[in-house]
Amino acid sequence: MTASRLAEGGAIDRGRPLAFTFDGRPCVGAEGDSIASALLANGVRIVGRSFKYRRPRGIWGAWTEEPNAIVEVARAGRTTPNVRGTTERLENDVAVRSVNGIPNAAESRAANLDRLSAFLPAGFYYKTFLWPRWETFESTIRGMAGLGRIDPNNAPPADNPILNAHCDLLVVGAGPAGLAAASAAAKRGAAVILIDDHRQVGGQLLHRGGTIDGDPALEWAEAAAASVTANGGRVITSATAFGIYDHNCVQVWQRRLSSPDVLWRIRPKRTVIGAGAIERPLVLPDNDRPGVMSADAALVYLRRYAVRVGERIAVATNNDSAYSVAEALAEAGAEIEIFDSRDETPPTRLRLTRVEVEGVIGRNGVEGVRFARAERAFDTLLLSGGWTPTVHLYMQARGKLRYDDALAALVPSADVEGVTVAGAANGAFTLDAALREGHAAGGGEGAAPNAPRGVYRITPMWPKPDAKGRRWIDFQSDVTLNDIALASREGYVSVEHLKRYTTLGMGVDQGKTSNVNGLAAMAALTGRAIGEMGTTTYRPPFVPVPMGVIAGRRRGALMNPLKRLPLEAEHRADGAIFREYGGWLRPAWYGAGDPDLMIAREALRARETVALFDGSSLGKIEVVGPDAAKLVDFHSYNRLSTLKVGKIRYGFMLQETGVVYDDGVTLRLGEDRFLVSCSSGHVDAVVTRLELWRQDRFDPARVFIHDTTAHWATLTLSGPRSRDLVASLDLGLPLDDQSLPHMTFATGGFEGAPLRVARVSFTGDRSYELSVPCSRARKLREKIVAKLPELSGGLMGSEALMILRAEKGYLIVGKDTDGYTMPHDLGAGGPREQRKDEYVGKRSLFTEAAREPRRKQLVGLGVHAGAAPLPTGAHVVIGDAPRRSLGYVTSSYMSPTLARPIALGLVENGFARMGEILRVYHLGGERLATIAAAAAFDPEGKRLHA
Repeated sequence: MTASRLAEGGAIDRGRPLAFTFDGRPCVGAEGDSIASALLANGVRIVGRSFKYRRPRGIWGAWTEEPNAIVEVARAGRTTPNVRGTTERLENDVAVRSVNGIPNAAESRAANLDRLSAFLPAGFYYKTFLWPRWETFESTIRGMAGLGRIDPNNAPPADNPILNAHCDLLVVGAGPAGLAAASAAAKRGAAVILIDDHRQVGGQLLHRGGTIDGDPALEWAEAAAASVTANGGRVITSATAFGIYDHNCVQVWQRRLSSPDVLWRIRPKRTVIGAGAIERPLVLPDNDRPGVMSADAALVYLRRYAVRVGERIAVATNNDSAYSVAEALAEAGAEIEIFDSRDETPPTRLRLTRVEVEGVIGRNGVEGVRFARAERAFDTLLLSGGWTPTVHLYMQARGKLRYDDALAALVPSADVEGVTVAGAANGAFTLDAALREGHAAGGGEGAAPNAPRGVYRITPMWPKPDAKGRRWIDFQSDVTLNDIALASREGYVSVEHLKRYTTLGMGVDQGKTSNVNGLAAMAALTGRAIGEMGTTTYRPPFVPVPMGVIAGRRRGALMNPLKRLPLEAEHRADGAIFREYGGWLRPAWYGAGDPDLMIAREALRARETVALFDGSSLGKIEVVGPDAAKLVDFHSYNRLSTLKVGKIRYGFMLQETGVVYDDGVTLRLGEDRFLVSCSSGHVDAVVTRLELWRQDRFDPARVFIHDTTAHWATLTLSGPRSRDLVASLDLGLPLDDQSLPHMTFATGGFEGAPLRVARVSFTGDRSYELSVPCSRARKLREKIVAKLPELSGGLMGSEALMILRAEKGYLIVGKDTDGYTMPHDLGAGGPREQRKDEYVGKRSLFTEAAREPRRKQLVGLGVHAGAAPLPTGAHVVIGDAPRRSLGYVTSSYMSPTLARPIALGLVENGFARMGEILRVYHLGGERLATIAAAAAFDPEGKRLHA
């Protein structure tokens, strides 16, 4: 390839030169260049090395289909790996380096690997390096694998906004079909968004030109885009639609020059895909050499970048589209010869030879071609093997393809709900046909934009199973026709098996130029039609998308925002020390003294008098409607439909595996109204679970979910004097145990707002939860705090609460349970044996694993007074050589009430080991502990009524 920059033409600014280096070599480009066009303009022939054999590679394409020009770019001392040179805009003073070439692409020391190709066919890694053992070769192989190098100093700020948009019609691709669709829809009043991955609208019109409605095609394109915005639509350029997701939500990556890139989430009522088509290579011997290029790409470089890709150019084709390329290059001064495999060809003034090209001459680049037992010198070979519609988004929307014999292409078989394909993406490879399809897809009225009648003819030239020589199917992954034949012989004839066995289409180009040729080769090898082969799964993203764009600003507090109590300011004024618990910022303890002493004092005071704890973070999820009882029954391990109005019941929620997901209490507010109270950290997830089952299993019109957690503030009073304090507030509610027994609630009013008083306890002492709207929380707290000194009470944080609940053996899901714990491991086997109806997780409670007699069960672990608390996480063990773990310590505290350590643990068959003394192992040391009941304090539960 003897590429050169022309003195005029193109869409570059020659008055703004850009200096850069490639593999250390100084180069100069121009404003408007891509890295690839600048490399061609500087005569760079070899831009990379292939993945497996390290064969030299030159530029093949001009856009996202490029498999070879994968480079790393250093800007201001920071390197970005695996950038596609054809899509990356050239900047001043950047250092561009090839990948897979040491010391560089042109002089790679690993080039000799190609001589070992006979020993490294497809699937070799499954069969070799087994002797003496894989580890002998692992480090070397892993060192050679992969593309590019990670720069640890390159940590971009990832300040990428995520924008949401809705529209009547989303048009993907601003080529002739997309512009016709968007313009037609906008003119009839539809809200239209038109996106294109280039900086300028026009698609193929940018380099193939033509006339539309009597005007130059580019003028028509600009007018069509302007009509979209004039009618209230939006045109977004440099934006790639990389995936269609649930409910036809289209994700779009927009690249911006002076500000961070954007992730668009567009939810259209309907989508038109006009994404064009990709030119396929012809499969012939040594078709991977530098200087072999897509014919259409050569026209792009000529018309858009003023780069003539060679001086003596052979154009090998089986279709009509290559002729306009050949004529344009001839006008630019290149010596051209067309090699057409067909007998009937379009008229041309250029030299035409009606034969197939049979091979490429040259080791590090094209020096000539072989044909019909002859050879002729060329410096460039352009291949045009037909067009493959860009159907990735259509397939992600669950579309189906059919093989069109006349087009020699896989095309969409029918529209899918909400998605229409038009233009070249639908097999309309001529300008007039693309305009008609686009106009119809946009609901256009009247005649479509008019272009001269085009003709596209092709005679398939698929890979021949018995062809000789090394014929490349996948340039990046080094997959040859011989590799596909080997896969066929070994039984990997399914397209999915073929992909994985040979790595066909698994490079960063995702098989955009190789997959159809690979399918055709396997079809020929197995005697099947191409349409019978099927295709591999088209997974998003269509192009590699930066992780920062996907993540956006969703990190830290923006990803998982810290939730705050409505009374945070009051707690801070009282000296609270805050910690995060379940995503909430909550008081851990009060006072600036020694934390252990402060916490112990709060816990002891709660046992002796009364303590005030802010429980506002606990979930308050209302389930309302005629089917509310059915939903809460199905969602809960414990039956809740039998709960009477005004009553409260404790229970578990299970995963479908039967594992305990969360615990909490449920209040029945009315016959068709329940309040589900869950752990603070599980509120969002429990709402999601309830909503999921509401929509999947129940009639959504008969039951509704309403998360009221943020509406209510809950202040909990616990301790022997708690009833006295509540009584002093003059709430107008009866508080005697007959009127308000444990696990019931009453409603009233406070300061003109609703009030709910619930008798429920997480400490084991008499407790009252007072819930009021957040707007009344400050007033209520002020009244309570004013009364506390009269009863020698005080404030209590979460750390003291943890001690109190552990003294009673009350568990915290996720701390005292693990990913295997089921309710019967916690002593709650009743519903499992008694309930006959369905509920989440039921089936899993009766599996062989659930009935395993050696399951870990929650028990207490006792140590003698004066000893230090057991380390949390320490293992309960038996045996010496080796030790075997029976379980581990889940919670461990020094109890100020009992004046000794207490602990909970999950221990194998723990319920049957009561009184047994076992060893506890931690960091090389051992101690003794006695298996005991989980409740170390007030096991009879008398203090709930004290």
